[in-house]
Amino acid sequence: MIGLYEKAMPMQLSWKEKLEIAKAANYDYVEMSIDETDEKLARLDMTKKDRLELIETMYDVGIPIRTMCLSGHRKYPLGSSNYEISNKSLEIMEKAIKLADDLGIRVIMIAGYDVYYENSTSETQKRFFENVKKAVLMAAKYGIMLGFETMETEFMNTVWKAMFFIKNINSPYLGIYPDSGNIKNASLLYGSDVYDDLKSGVGHIFSLHLKETLPGKFREVPYGSGHVDFEKTIKTAWSIGVRRYVTEFWYMGNKNWKEDLININKKMRKILDAMTD
Repeated sequence: MIGLYEKAMPMQLSWKEKLEIAKAANYDYVEMSIDETDEKLARLDMTKKDRLELIETMYDVGIPIRTMCLSGHRKYPLGSSNYEISNKSLEIMEKAIKLADDLGIRVIMIAGYDVYYENSTSETQKRFFENVKKAVLMAAKYGIMLGFETMETEFMNTVWKAMFFIKNINSPYLGIYPDSGNIKNASLLYGSDVYDDLKSGVGHIFSLHLKETLPGKFREVPYGSGHVDFEKTIKTAWSIGVRRYVTEFWYMGNKNWKEDLININKKMRKILDAMTD
């Protein structure tokens, strides 16, 4: 199945419009963004009425929201040395889990870094570990999966690094949601094999972000102009049982953005369809 990252569409569109456009472009579901902006974080406090209306919209349009990219922890990180911020991070986590439960979202992608706007230390890393354990127990209560995103920072830029937390926390509700572009860049940094790294997470990868990158550049790289081998990446992920993929790219004001959605879907779906032949 192929999901569409919400930010690939203009932010001012309504949910109904976004879902209709995603369906028309032949996507199977949409990934909701809860980033660090006040507008997106406010979604965590949606009223019951708003939640029900969104569920009805999903059913009416015929395409669901099934994953959530929770990048709001960049501003309120789980490992922050500021206790008010780290407590806020857990509050955000709990609200996100409850929202996911209400909307039928299966997997929440969580950022694989202890802190972002402050220096990482042994204390922030320890606090991150302890708060992830708390978050996993929250998720277990509602039956929601939490998947680490492999990031652009060295703290958790590979699947292999994420596996340290998977093994030590040891919960079926914690897994990995790798970013194809980020692990590709990490492989250049360490001189390692990106496909071996992906396979190191066998049995623990919930989904895969299909994102293009260039050496040292992690965002807003158009598909086909970077260095990610999507065919080999998807083939490797497929071989270890991954069946859900999300195209991660951003709307940048391009007037042909709807065509981009369709063309990218066709490109990735062609690769996936070959896996089932």
